[in-house]
Amino acid sequence: MTELRNVEADLAQFRTRVVVAGLAVVFAFGLLAARMVYLQVVRHDDLDAQAESNRTAVLPVVPNRGQILDRKGRVLATNYSAYTLEITPSKVEDLNGTIEALGQLVNIEARDKRRFHKLLEESRSFDSLPLRTRLSDEEVARFTAQRYRFPGVDVRARLFRQYPNGEVASHVIGYIGRINQREKEQMEDWPEEEQANYRGTDYIGKLGAEQSYERELHGLTGFDRVETSAGGRAVRSLANTPATPGNTVVLTIDIQLQKLVEDMFGERRGALVAIDPRNGEVLAFVSKPTFDPNLFVEGIDVENWKALNESLEKPLLNRALRGTYPPGSTYKPFMALGALELGTRSPSTIINDPGYWMFGNHRFRSHGDGGLGAVNMYRSIVKSSNTYYYSLANEMGVEAMHDFMAPLGFGQITGIDLKGEVRGVLPNQEWKRNTYKRPEHQKWYAGETISLGIGQGYNNFTMLQLAHALATLTSGGIKHKPHLTLATENVVTRERTPLAQEPPVNLGFKPENIEVVLRAMHGVTTEGTGAGVFGGAGYASGGKTGTAQAVTIGQKDRYDARKLEEHQRDHSLYLAFAPVDQPTVALAVVVENAGFGATSAAPIARRVFDYLLLDQYPNPQDLDAVRNGQAGRPIGTPLKASTMPWPPGQATTPAPQQ
Repeated sequence: MTELRNVEADLAQFRTRVVVAGLAVVFAFGLLAARMVYLQVVRHDDLDAQAESNRTAVLPVVPNRGQILDRKGRVLATNYSAYTLEITPSKVEDLNGTIEALGQLVNIEARDKRRFHKLLEESRSFDSLPLRTRLSDEEVARFTAQRYRFPGVDVRARLFRQYPNGEVASHVIGYIGRINQREKEQMEDWPEEEQANYRGTDYIGKLGAEQSYERELHGLTGFDRVETSAGGRAVRSLANTPATPGNTVVLTIDIQLQKLVEDMFGERRGALVAIDPRNGEVLAFVSKPTFDPNLFVEGIDVENWKALNESLEKPLLNRALRGTYPPGSTYKPFMALGALELGTRSPSTIINDPGYWMFGNHRFRSHGDGGLGAVNMYRSIVKSSNTYYYSLANEMGVEAMHDFMAPLGFGQITGIDLKGEVRGVLPNQEWKRNTYKRPEHQKWYAGETISLGIGQGYNNFTMLQLAHALATLTSGGIKHKPHLTLATENVVTRERTPLAQEPPVNLGFKPENIEVVLRAMHGVTTEGTGAGVFGGAGYASGGKTGTAQAVTIGQKDRYDARKLEEHQRDHSLYLAFAPVDQPTVALAVVVENAGFGATSAAPIARRVFDYLLLDQYPNPQDLDAVRNGQAGRPIGTPLKASTMPWPPGQATTPAPQQ
C-alpha cells in the first residue's frame, strides 16, 4: 500500500510539473506571437522605412543660384562649375599628415592651408570642407587614381559664384560665403520647410543684394533617392526630384554708370546715390573704396581679410548706406522750403549778410568781413549765405526744424531693399535727452540751434537720405520709397515679376514754394557756386554745393587745408537734379576731405548727367581731371557711352566650365 501511495504522489507531482511546463510554453509562445504582431503589424511601417533607409539614401540636390543683372541686362553675378578637393575632418585620423600627402598629388599652397584651417575653426568636424578649388582635369585624375589612400577625402563638382566686374558695385551686389555656425543656429528657428530647402547648401548671401534677396536667388532644393552598397557607396538612382534654379534678380542700377562714378572717385573716399525721382529707382549706388567680392567666394584667406578689415580706408564700409556726414550747405534748400511752408519767411524777405551773425556774445562766421550784403531767399541759395540760415534757424527753432525735416527722410530709415541701413541724426531736444547720460549734457542750448541751419552741428545724414530728400523735393513733394531691385525673373518660365512697390506719399507741399527753391537751385548752376562746372552743359540742371567740417575750427581761426592732416579737411558735397523742367535724376555726392563742393563733388555730378542725359562718357583726360579735383567744363571730346566697350578692359563672360 505504501508503495502504491508513493507512485500516485509521484504521478500527481509529475502532472503538476507537466501543467506548469505547458503553461510556461504557452506563455512563451504567446509572448513571441505578441512580439511578432507588434513588429509586423504595429511597427510595420516604421521598420519598413528603416530597412529601406539602410538600402537607400536620400541626397539633396543643391539648386543653381540665380543670376544678378543690371537694368540693361548686364551680368553682375553668375555661376561656373569646377572641381574641389574636400576633406571631412571627422573621417580623417591624421589631418595634417593627410594634407601633406595630398600635396604630393595636388598643388596645395600655404594660403589654401590657412583658409582650410580658418574654415575648420568656424565649422563642425563632420562638415565637408574645401582644401583646394578649381582643380584641373590632370589633378583630378591624379587624385582619383590614389583615392583609396585617403579616407574622408573626395573630389566634388561644385558651382562657384563669380562677379565678372570685380570691385565695381561690390557694396550693392554683395557676396556669398560659407554658412557659419552662428547662421546655422539662426536657421534652426526657420520653418521646417525652409530648413529642408537648405539641406546640402554650404553658401549663403552675406551682403548687398546677395543677402537681401537670398530667398529669391537660392532656388528650391531637389532630392535624389539612390540605392547604396553595404559600404555606403551609391549604386544606382531609384528616383529623383530635380532642383529648381533660383530666380534672376534684376537691379535698378546701370553698371556702366556705376563704373564711371567709381572711376571718377579714383583713390578718394566717398559716396554717391542717384535716384529717379519719378519712381524711386536707384540708378547708381556708389561707395568708395570698394572690394573684390570674388575674394569671399571660396573663403577669404587671412592676409586679404586682414587687409580689408584693418585698412584705415574701411573698404568694407558701405558709405552710401551706413556712412553719415554733416550735410553742410546742401541743407539750405530744405531749410528754405521749411521757412516757406511754415510761414517763417517769404521769398522776398531781406536779410543783411555782413559776413557773420551774432548770437549773444558768440560770433558765427559766414563769408568773411565783406559778406554778401542784402540777401533774399533766391540769393541765399545761389550765393550760399550762412548768415541768412543762421538767423532762420534761430527763428524756426530746433523742434520746428526737426518736425519739418523728418517727413523728408532726414534722420529716418528710408526702407531701401538693402540690409544694414543706419538712421543718422536729425537732432531735437528729445534726441539729446536720450543720447547723453549726464544731465548737463542732456539740456538743449539755444546756441546749438544756430549751426543746424547750415547743416552743421549734430546733423548727420547718409547720402541715401540726402538723395531721397532731393528726389522728393524735385517730384513736387511726392515721396517714393527708394529701391535697388527692378524685378525678379523665373529662369524656367522666363516670367518677369516687377518688385511690388509701396504707394507714394504726398507730403502736401505748396507747388509755388517748391518752385521758389528749385528755381534758386537752378541759379546755382548758372550764376552761383556751381556755374563754373555746369556752364555749357546741353541741359538745364539745379544743384547746391556744400562744404562740411570734418573737425571743428575755432571762430578766431581760419580754415587752411594745407595745415591740416588729410582726414581733418572738409568734406566736399553736392546735390543735383536734371533736367530742371521734368527731373529724371536726383543725386547726392560726397568726396571725403576734398574741400569745396564745386571743386570735387560737383564735377562728378556733371559727368553723371552727361552720361544719363546726353549719352556721353568722359574721355580719359577728363576722368583724370575729375579725380585730381581740377575739372570744370569737359576736356576734349567726350565719348558716346553706347560706343564704349563694356566693361572697359575686361570681359563679361563667366569663366568656362571645367
